[in-house]
Amino acid sequence: MTLDLPLIWAVIIATAVLLYVLLDGFDLGVGILFPFAVSPADRDVMMDTIAPVWDGNETWLVLGGGGLFAAFPLAYAAVMPALYVPVILMLLALVLRGVAFEFRLRGRRRGKAFWTAAFAVGSLAAAIAQGFILGGFIQGITLDGGRFGGQPFDWLTPYTVLVAVGMVAGYALLGATWLVWKTETELHGDARRWAWVAGFATAALLAAVSIATLFVHPQVAERWGYGAGGIDFAALLPRLPIPLLGLAGLALLSMGLLRRSHGLPHLGASLVFLSGYIGLAAGFFPNIVPYDMTFRQAANQDNALGLMLVGVAILLPVILGYTAWVYWLFRGKVTPDAGYH
Repeated sequence: MTLDLPLIWAVIIATAVLLYVLLDGFDLGVGILFPFAVSPADRDVMMDTIAPVWDGNETWLVLGGGGLFAAFPLAYAAVMPALYVPVILMLLALVLRGVAFEFRLRGRRRGKAFWTAAFAVGSLAAAIAQGFILGGFIQGITLDGGRFGGQPFDWLTPYTVLVAVGMVAGYALLGATWLVWKTETELHGDARRWAWVAGFATAALLAAVSIATLFVHPQVAERWGYGAGGIDFAALLPRLPIPLLGLAGLALLSMGLLRRSHGLPHLGASLVFLSGYIGLAAGFFPNIVPYDMTFRQAANQDNALGLMLVGVAILLPVILGYTAWVYWLFRGKVTPDAGYH
């Protein structure tokens, strides 16, 4: 049996991006929530909750970006010039928050305040940049002969601003529910309040982005059964479980917060993100550069894809195993005296 290597690599990259959003999303969210903490001690605990995992979470970004470059070079060559500005902003922001993470622990009074602000700014800037990348990707990339044929700031539109704000709210929700899961005492109560606010904001913005997307590109609307002739239920019904999954996530989030559960809110928030991600894929698949280049057209040669697949088959179980082990090792609540060293 011949392996469908382009499809396998499309699934690998899509999975890596999803894992990055879910995992790095909550530690970016913790940084976004930094200004709302009532004391430096609470910020110390917030940082301690992500200290063992934050750098490992970014491994999935490397796999997604590197995999796109190696497995789908034509897509990489088209997407990167279209999104250079937000991509560079994201990378600089991630560098800033990484430096701030380490330096904050060793700074004195003024230095610690500076690096605290840098960590919050870096987290917020990274989330906004990722929102612009996502929004620019969804609204489509202008191609001319398989190459980027648009302008450097095509990604900056009212639609992408809306997506960026939604991304910030969603990451704040993931961060808040992570803190609900990992903290105690007053900070735990604050995290529950943040989760309520971020949950309402995320639900409203997700609905707004979903509706706006139907107007941004007619092809997406047609995929979801909306056209000039009205609603096509034959196209809509097979995709109806996707928004229902999102509604189930919001219900689980609300139920978990009302019942003062510790883990259910984070599970609910993750399901909301999963629903949005699947809905995004349903809107443009099999295109890898919306809406004019499929993943098969952009794929590398089969011999190159096969050789890389051997390496991934070895490394991916190691990465997954290490990630699972770290999360298991540092399970449970984080107390003020835990200390990150």
